[in-house]
Amino acid sequence: MKFNFYLMSTIAMAALTTACTQEAKHNQLTQQEKAEGWELLFDGATLNGWRDYNGDSLTAPWFAEDGMIQAKGEGADEHGYIVTEKVYENFELVWDWKIAEGGNSGVLYHVVEHPKFAVPYVTGPEYQLIDDLGFPEPLEDWQKTAADYAMHTTDPAKTLIKPAGEWNTSKIVFDNGHVEHWLNGEKVLEFEAWTDDWFARKNSGKWENAPEYGLAHKGVICLQDHGSPVWFRNMKIKELPSKTKEVSLFNGTDLHGWEVYGTEKWYVQDGVLVCESGPDKQYGYLATREYYDDFDLSLEFKQEADGNSGVFFRSIIWPGTIVSGWQVEVAPKGHDTGGIYESYGRGWLAQIPDEKENILKEGNWNTLRIVVKGDHVQTWLNGEEMANLIDEKIGTAQGRIALQIHDGGGIKVLWKNLYLKTL
Repeated sequence: MKFNFYLMSTIAMAALTTACTQEAKHNQLTQQEKAEGWELLFDGATLNGWRDYNGDSLTAPWFAEDGMIQAKGEGADEHGYIVTEKVYENFELVWDWKIAEGGNSGVLYHVVEHPKFAVPYVTGPEYQLIDDLGFPEPLEDWQKTAADYAMHTTDPAKTLIKPAGEWNTSKIVFDNGHVEHWLNGEKVLEFEAWTDDWFARKNSGKWENAPEYGLAHKGVICLQDHGSPVWFRNMKIKELPSKTKEVSLFNGTDLHGWEVYGTEKWYVQDGVLVCESGPDKQYGYLATREYYDDFDLSLEFKQEADGNSGVFFRSIIWPGTIVSGWQVEVAPKGHDTGGIYESYGRGWLAQIPDEKENILKEGNWNTLRIVVKGDHVQTWLNGEEMANLIDEKIGTAQGRIALQIHDGGGIKVLWKNLYLKTL
């Protein structure tokens, strides 16, 4: 009996020691997690894999210490953001966090980097982190912990936040547009991105004047130092597979799914989409309200009057009716229809040879096909290949599809049968 009691005590002590040891092992993956495809975003000792937003090194007020990523609390609205070096599309992201009393922070995803974006939150949705219980000012529901900041609020009955200085566990699931926010083991909100309801929220609130907010289908993960200390550990992510989809970009009835930029005319007549110069005779654009990065797009167009137009891809809208990105040219004969032009950049990247100019059928319907996959772009006009381009800059970009009206006036182009398949 004494031997058995001693043996049982030894086993119990060993089990307790093992449990305590395992509990203390932060910033590590189990063998099962590794097999499931999880990867650490923080190695527990360094900030390798992180850098400044829009930067190539780490200078922001963040450091690694005692097995935690720590923000010094020296950031502000316009600075203090760090991002992953890797881009993520569909994923499950889990992390532990605690915040200083009265503190404010956040985790953003699908963040787009571009010199014209001064801050990440004008592109990337944010999982809000804040001291709900001790924040010095009243908070709206859309500002509280685990909210999809300024878009979707949590279920208060399930939102159980621990006080400042204590550890919380959060999770974001982004699965081909289906989004879930979790807090301390409870799913506190879920929604579908890029639905009519989502766009109504985007266009009527804080993001009304941020045209690119939330549109990206992929981007970097971002941590925010908003002027108060915050701590992170056990940050891990598992990528989820992307699903292909087929989309009819034009419903033949109205401009649903598109957004008009500029004062030129866009309307539907007899089931056909028409673009026409207005009295201002300026540039005009009709842009998809979603991003499409890798795709196979086919459409038909007919040029009436001057046909100077084009199809932009992986393009971003800026104030002042400016679109930066790449254009597949649609123009009168002799002006490189099917060629590829970079706006506000290098200009022509792929012009067509003179002998292919006669492929364009003036005054009749033409079929244009555009395939974009990574850094590779191909175009066909009426079944004939017009451009075949590999370009590193295109490969790192993302953005909308947009139809163009060139400036100068007198332009009228008809469009129909705009079908897209994501790749």
